[in-house]
Amino acid sequence: MKEITGIKEIVKPENLAYKKSSLLTEDIMHYCPGCGHSTAHRLLAEIIGEEGLQNETIGVSPVGCSVFLYKYIDIDWQEAAHGRAPAVATGIKRLLPEKFVFTYQGDGDLAAIGTAETIHSCNRGENILIIFINNGIYGMTGGQMAPTTLPGMKSSTSPYGRDVRTMGNPLKMTDIVATLPGTYYVTRQSVHTPANVRKTKKAIRKAVQYQKLNKGTCFIEIVSNCPSGWKMTPVQSNKWMEENMLPYYPLGDLKTPDEQPDQKSKSE
Repeated sequence: MKEITGIKEIVKPENLAYKKSSLLTEDIMHYCPGCGHSTAHRLLAEIIGEEGLQNETIGVSPVGCSVFLYKYIDIDWQEAAHGRAPAVATGIKRLLPEKFVFTYQGDGDLAAIGTAETIHSCNRGENILIIFINNGIYGMTGGQMAPTTLPGMKSSTSPYGRDVRTMGNPLKMTDIVATLPGTYYVTRQSVHTPANVRKTKKAIRKAVQYQKLNKGTCFIEIVSNCPSGWKMTPVQSNKWMEENMLPYYPLGDLKTPDEQPDQKSKSE
């Protein structure tokens, strides 16, 4: 009976429920326990592999928590200065239009020092994918207030909470770029539950496939937690994110190809 129900009887190739992507390296990730970055990395690796794009992909990783992304996914990478990833990706895509090119940026990188690069790349409709991790804080450098920090939210530079009268309102970058004519697909997702992970993977796959159409910029925001920066456990941070971040940054598609003006006119 022990032999029949033992682990050796269960661990067989036909019983495999999940297999690590061959594109993920053996390097141990540097992210804090419970951080959403690692899940987003896994999804990227899976989709690039499943779409057969390992040798055709060039990723651009700037400064921030994702600075070591090149260590974890076995594709071609280019580092960029803080905030300049969309500009670097633009140059790569224009020089090598046959390649799949994407950036992977945090909110401090994309929505603060990189605001101009983000807006202008999207407005021009550069044929790249921008992946935007929004955890409402500068996670790598000490938990300072970011452009996405919520009203009243505490950080190391807003210890009494963000006061919109003196510090301004949070920037909803995804809502902004969705209004630009150069964007083709804009969505906001998360990776804090299995169901949301599946939705995010579907969104990334769409964006990868859309790049082949050369219709403009795809933009995916992933609302994530920051247990260390928020001074919470992973479980607490996910709950706080659901109760506070998601009402302010609601999940879902903001712009899809079916909503493009030229396609609407054809169907009318």
